[in-house]
Amino acid sequence: MSIRHGLLALLERGQMYGYQLRAAFEESTGSTWPLNIGQVYTTLNRLERDGLVRSLPEHEGGQRPYEITDAGRADLTLWFATPISRADRPRDELSIKLALALTTPGVDVRSVVQTQRSATMRTLQELTRLKFASDRPEDLPWRLVLDAMVFQAEAEIRWLDHCETSLVRYRPAPPTSPAGRSGAVWHADEEAHR
Repeated sequence: MSIRHGLLALLERGQMYGYQLRAAFEESTGSTWPLNIGQVYTTLNRLERDGLVRSLPEHEGGQRPYEITDAGRADLTLWFATPISRADRPRDELSIKLALALTTPGVDVRSVVQTQRSATMRTLQELTRLKFASDRPEDLPWRLVLDAMVFQAEAEIRWLDHCETSLVRYRPAPPTSPAGRSGAVWHADEEAHR
């Protein structure tokens, strides 16, 4: 989720100032994506520059509220109507880490997989505890975020199981030259030779 569109969605509810936006964002996501106030104000400045929000006069307490503009509403409507592409998401650091572990001398890839599986299992257990901590209707947005995180953790564990199974058949080929690349040879019958 982009912070930009998150703030626009919150401003669609009504005028808010930076600290209110941060609190509402964290409440809506169950604090699973904490924002620092600097991110909020930097994003608000960009949104104002782009004509998507406007700042209003300061209140007595020195707080400057913001409101969404018609252009902001149009941008928000487009965002809600547009599916999120896999290509738009950040790179998956874990898959990159495992790919590099396979080609880096001296790295115990199975240990990397096991360490990650243990950490992901702990995360899954904590998310499951949080999920069942409340069933109030107003907690639905937070529970949906938690559900997504639970499903992602479950998928990661399944993928790590797949990686571990694939590692059983993996044999790195010797380098072709001192500066050459390593290849890989897959041995489907490795289990029979053990």
